[in-house]
Amino acid sequence: LDDSMSMRVAGAEGQGTRLDRAREAALELVAGLQEGDAVAVVLAGTPPRVALAATTNLEAARAAIEETTQSDRGTDLEGAVDLAGELLGDLQHVDKRVVVLSDLADGGDGPLPAPEGIRLWVPLEELRGARRDCGVIFAERTADRVLVRVACGPGPEGAGEEQDKRRIAIRAGEQTLVEAPFRLAVGVDDLTLRLPDGWVSDHETTALYAVLVQDQDAIAVDDAAPVVAIGGQLQVGVVSDTATSVVATGGPPAVEQAFRALALGVQLRPLSAVPDREGELSALGLLIVDDVPGLTPSQRRELADWVTAGGVVLFTLGPGAAAAPLGSSFEPMLPALVRWSTQAPKGLDLAKDQFFGEAAGGMDDLAARGRAELDMEQDASPKRLAAWADGASFLLENRMGRGVVYVSTLPFDTELSDLALRPGFLHLLRRLVDTARTLGGVARTPVGAAWSVEGYDEVSVQYLPQKGAPEPVRLPDGPQRRVEVGRAGLYELVLDGNRTTRVASVAEEEVDLTPRPVVAAAGEEALGGVTASVDVSAHVAVFLLLLLFVELGLRAFAPRGARDTGPASSGPASTGSPSSAPPSSLRPSAPPAVGSGDRSAASR
Repeated sequence: LDDSMSMRVAGAEGQGTRLDRAREAALELVAGLQEGDAVAVVLAGTPPRVALAATTNLEAARAAIEETTQSDRGTDLEGAVDLAGELLGDLQHVDKRVVVLSDLADGGDGPLPAPEGIRLWVPLEELRGARRDCGVIFAERTADRVLVRVACGPGPEGAGEEQDKRRIAIRAGEQTLVEAPFRLAVGVDDLTLRLPDGWVSDHETTALYAVLVQDQDAIAVDDAAPVVAIGGQLQVGVVSDTATSVVATGGPPAVEQAFRALALGVQLRPLSAVPDREGELSALGLLIVDDVPGLTPSQRRELADWVTAGGVVLFTLGPGAAAAPLGSSFEPMLPALVRWSTQAPKGLDLAKDQFFGEAAGGMDDLAARGRAELDMEQDASPKRLAAWADGASFLLENRMGRGVVYVSTLPFDTELSDLALRPGFLHLLRRLVDTARTLGGVARTPVGAAWSVEGYDEVSVQYLPQKGAPEPVRLPDGPQRRVEVGRAGLYELVLDGNRTTRVASVAEEEVDLTPRPVVAAAGEEALGGVTASVDVSAHVAVFLLLLLFVELGLRAFAPRGARDTGPASSGPASTGSPSSAPPSSLRPSAPPAVGSGDRSAASR
């Protein structure tokens, strides 16, 4: 069931949206199922989610479908179909089908692939069809200039005559501050608008929106986007010594290669030293410091202020950190004396791991050729996230104000360990990026992203619509506290009393309503029929075998006289007289008929 933004398109008059029609069709399918049939519900908005695992409880299936709401997510049909195939894989039913109720507007070029051994049905052709739509993807303000990104889909043949009437406006409430035309036909374009002189300094906290004016298109919710005052990409600074961070395959340091491979949507900034000026640090959301010989007093002061304001920093400690010159240290981020030891356990104690989870494979065998040892100050109490096999700290967390400091007692140097070659290394970088985005490193994420709020005691989230009162967002239950973002727009997070804002932006692909093709076989109406859905051949075979044993038992224990009456007769009796007929219990009988259409009981 596709709950992405493109399903907001209205159908024919009085028919509601595409999602309304898809929900209606899903309920019709469930109504046609029989007792014993199993059904699962998967939502195809990015990322794909299981709304209901495979179950024979048809009432639960109806409830899951009725509770599905419209979102502004992107579309991941292939991922949703794969997820549905996994849910059906363990079922004993013979007739397995994945039914795709979607407009197929996911940007794909070819037909959807069907899971192995499972038939794929793509009904509801009326949901599909290109429509004209333009949307504001994001708007970013730098000083008095606002950069607005606009995307337009191709639409049907003959669309686009209204291009000359489209305009982009920057508004504060109902007041239009600046307006400019745009004539984009298809694709993506960036426009820069300048705010009135002096307006920013006088209205620093006023919410601004970039709005499409006079644009009568298929989807209305993407015609406006909040203006954020910081860049959309998370700025990640990496401080490392290129002489000691060389990898065997060549190229940049391992941490830089890993960030590029992960494609986390961050802007990487290699640095030669830790910044000691406020302007340099304020542009960063995440800072990674790989084995540097301590920090100068000015660096420590600026870095501590930056972390307290919401920054995230990772220190890795190696031989360089242990050789800090006089006057250099890592306080107050790390109130400890650092020493380097050439002796180290083989790896981590996975039983005490609180950080790596499923990515901990191989972390118990790091082939470490040394490690940093910490003499912590008496009143220091950082949280231990992972430990070496001998119990010493491997990864520590120290919260300061709104920010957080992570400390690893092993650097990324591949000459000292295999840490940079383990899946846990990539997990570490991904977690750092998620934390930085949550704590204020970036104001904009795509709709469908989840914001981690772990580590906070008091958390509240509100959705701030362009017009109307704030709407509270419910936090999901479970050990991992994450804010599920399904609507585009502005959000306010209160984390232990500290307020911060986030913007969820729509995906550029969602404004292109061109459907992917469908193979003829996947659209056949015959796939909507219901056939026997459970393989009962094994049970029938066992039942027939049991009947055979019962009959053999009756033959064995029948009275001897009754068994010998026929054969003992001679003379005329053998010519076919009535007395020569065998007992009815021994007469050969025709096998019973078994069929899906015969529901009467057969007796012999």
